[in-house]
Amino acid sequence: MSDGCMTALVEAIHSAPSQAVLYISGGASQTLGWLISVPGASNTVLEALIPYSRMSMIQLLGKVPVQFTSRKHAEDMALAAYNRALKLSNPDDYGIYKWEMEAVEKGRRVLGVGFTGSLASTRPKLGDHRFHLSTRTSDRLFVSTVTLSKGLRTREQEERVSSLFLLKHVTSSFIVTSIFIVFNQQLQAIANACNVQASFSSELTDTDVADECEEHFDEDQELEQLISGKICFKVYPFSSAPALICGDGYPCFEISAVNADKPPLTLSQIKDRVSQFEKVGKTVIISNQPYFYKKAELFPGSAFVIGADTTARLVNPKYYGGDYGKMLEILVGCKNTGCTFLVGGRNVDGVFKVLEDLDIPEELRDMFISIPVEKFRMDISSTEIRKRQGI
Repeated sequence: MSDGCMTALVEAIHSAPSQAVLYISGGASQTLGWLISVPGASNTVLEALIPYSRMSMIQLLGKVPVQFTSRKHAEDMALAAYNRALKLSNPDDYGIYKWEMEAVEKGRRVLGVGFTGSLASTRPKLGDHRFHLSTRTSDRLFVSTVTLSKGLRTREQEERVSSLFLLKHVTSSFIVTSIFIVFNQQLQAIANACNVQASFSSELTDTDVADECEEHFDEDQELEQLISGKICFKVYPFSSAPALICGDGYPCFEISAVNADKPPLTLSQIKDRVSQFEKVGKTVIISNQPYFYKKAELFPGSAFVIGADTTARLVNPKYYGGDYGKMLEILVGCKNTGCTFLVGGRNVDGVFKVLEDLDIPEELRDMFISIPVEKFRMDISSTEIRKRQGI
């Protein structure tokens, strides 16, 4: 492949309104060099890791893979990369969630890439020389397995073949995820990439075997994956649950599909609640974290707008196994993420209370900010509002 073709492909990737996290192990490492060597990589690459050792991979995924070079392992890597991409901010320091909202509103999407390979080594291998590639977005999973002709190439040549193959499919994924919006300057770059792809050769031969499959997810399947913990959150960018003032003051709403005291929301309940925000053009995030210290990990640096009733539960040791010290430790950790809580007055056990009426540990007091009653007071609960609306 000529340098000009390579540059055209990478320029198209950098021009597409998508960003990615890449986890690569056992091959295809040249892809990272190609991506980084062409100007504009900061528009594309949120993070790239090469978890090469066994322990590095186990720590990355939080589990021991059944088989390190397998299709399932590549899928797990891509899923982990996708969730990581959701959480990361862009280089312009917008603040993660402001960027994510703007990204989705403009058609920009995040992509997780996983690659695992078993290529030629210093010692002969009993098994096949092969690699597995997977890419993941919110609604699409792509997986490809390639078995190389054993003994046909050197390790360096297999590395190049796997790198070209990965680059080609990253380009394809970026073009697919860019169908919602194409700016003028991006149009030409993507058109060029499409032309290059038509003549693109990943240098596979007729004796190499490639097997590909693709799965698409509808909204129900996405929400089921969220409830089960497979993905960390889903954004509905329509521009009550606790409000979230995200990085750089970008306001949106957050609803947890999982509750600390109640069963998880059903799919129909989630959709009904989302529809309220769609009607008024407000962005809402559906997460699977019922606890605010976990929300703080997902949304660091954010200001959560909550009621005094929620605040009372937040500092109640009951929700920390009855352990006051554990409660304090966890919420100090929450504070260290840069999150704050704006607290509005609410009825607590039939009595209207504001932040000043609550017993907040001294170590945590500067994490809470009172909303003056004259600026906000709503005695009715969100549950009662939904009842009145028939939701």
